[in-house]
Amino acid sequence: MTSLSSSSTARPTRRGPRWLRSFGVQVTAALVLGVVAGLIARQLGEPGGQPNGLTATLNTIGQSYVSLLKAAVIPLVFLAIVSSIGNLRRVSNAARLAGRTLLWFAITAFIAVSIGIALGVVIQPGSRASHGELAASDPGVTATWWNFLLGLVPSNFAGAQVNTHVDVVDGTATATSAVSFNVLQVIVVAAAIGIAALKVGRKAEPFLTFTDSALKIVQRVLWWIIRLAPLGTFALIANAVASYGWTTIGSLAWFVFAVYLGLAIVLFVVYPIIVRSNGLSIRQYYSGVWPAVQLGFVSRSSIGTLPLTQRVVERNLGVPSGYASFAAPLGATTKMDGCAAIYPAIAAIFVAQFYGLQLNLLQYVLIIVVSVVGSAATAGTTGAIVMLTLTLSTLGLPLDGVGLLLAVDAILDMGRTAVNVAGQALVPTIVAKREGILDLDLYNAPRTGEPFTEADEAEAERADTDATVDGGELEDASREAVSQPA
Repeated sequence: MTSLSSSSTARPTRRGPRWLRSFGVQVTAALVLGVVAGLIARQLGEPGGQPNGLTATLNTIGQSYVSLLKAAVIPLVFLAIVSSIGNLRRVSNAARLAGRTLLWFAITAFIAVSIGIALGVVIQPGSRASHGELAASDPGVTATWWNFLLGLVPSNFAGAQVNTHVDVVDGTATATSAVSFNVLQVIVVAAAIGIAALKVGRKAEPFLTFTDSALKIVQRVLWWIIRLAPLGTFALIANAVASYGWTTIGSLAWFVFAVYLGLAIVLFVVYPIIVRSNGLSIRQYYSGVWPAVQLGFVSRSSIGTLPLTQRVVERNLGVPSGYASFAAPLGATTKMDGCAAIYPAIAAIFVAQFYGLQLNLLQYVLIIVVSVVGSAATAGTTGAIVMLTLTLSTLGLPLDGVGLLLAVDAILDMGRTAVNVAGQALVPTIVAKREGILDLDLYNAPRTGEPFTEADEAEAERADTDATVDGGELEDASREAVSQPA
């Protein structure tokens, strides 16, 4: 009988120049075109007090992309946490590795938030902003420590909540309900299930095997969503320019500069020092981690980048698979040097300066404590706003200040996520090196922009050839996204 597998899984011929297929080039072009489209939409105005067709279209596309990304968050977080804890059964000294991982999470967060505080005090971004050009918008979310702690207690197995809103028009009440998920509760439930599976032992093996398989399926779906990042970036940037205007965004230029300077210092100064002080090559770290950093920048989601982060941690940086499959998902949900350290520190100082409030030493200490302890509130999604409201409520600063910064949040979120991902890959690498389990040969292997060794590529090719699902084109896209030279 003639086999049809080779013809059914044949890959389509790639067309077009390589630079045009580059994910980074596509997103950069989307940013530029988004600004242009946003300016055009703003010039069209609001006929009849309603958004014009272009603005409405941009908003719909942007929000649809965000909704797609959020739709994948809950199953991915749940499966990643359960799988990561379950994978500890394959690692010796699991408790020690987990403790060291959390310790290094805290150390790097402390350094990052300290840098953010220093930049906020020196640059004074809030004092440089024009009060006449900024107006507070509704941040849509408010976080306090009390709510944060209460949110850790699951109200049901799935962490689901039903929100009902009643509108009264001409005496007629209309109720609408929507289901939302508390990511923190999902993390708690997943952690409890993962620990229980470890305690059950051998009888839990089928469940953990199923979880690993389900995680791979969800990650594949997520790749499809991430490939839409250029379109989503175009719409989100364009809608921001159309809604807030270049003048409003320009008035926050010093704030944007302060945040990106802090991100650059952490990414290009602090992390290299940590790498070098642990006897590792800085060049090899960057060439290994860069594919994930680039994807984090354009996808704006640590959870969305998790599949690639784990791959580069294992196959580029030489971290053992059992430990990497624990540390990478844990980092994607709790390790946020960009979103939970640098950004809230500078933003809180900005809000205080904007409203003419003087922060005391205790409040600066509280910023550090919130950043080091409360980073789980970001939960790996675009959750920096949650973290900022938590910081502001702790300091007693006006929560309206969050709305002042929404105009540039999309621009900042790209840099924040890139630093998050770099830190999520750094910590397991450092811990593995200090514990003597890092594969130094793999870490120091020559690289030419390709994140995998020849053996890895051959294995992946065989797996794709034997696959019965139509996933070849997606794998091409994902590999292309991870193979950009550092």
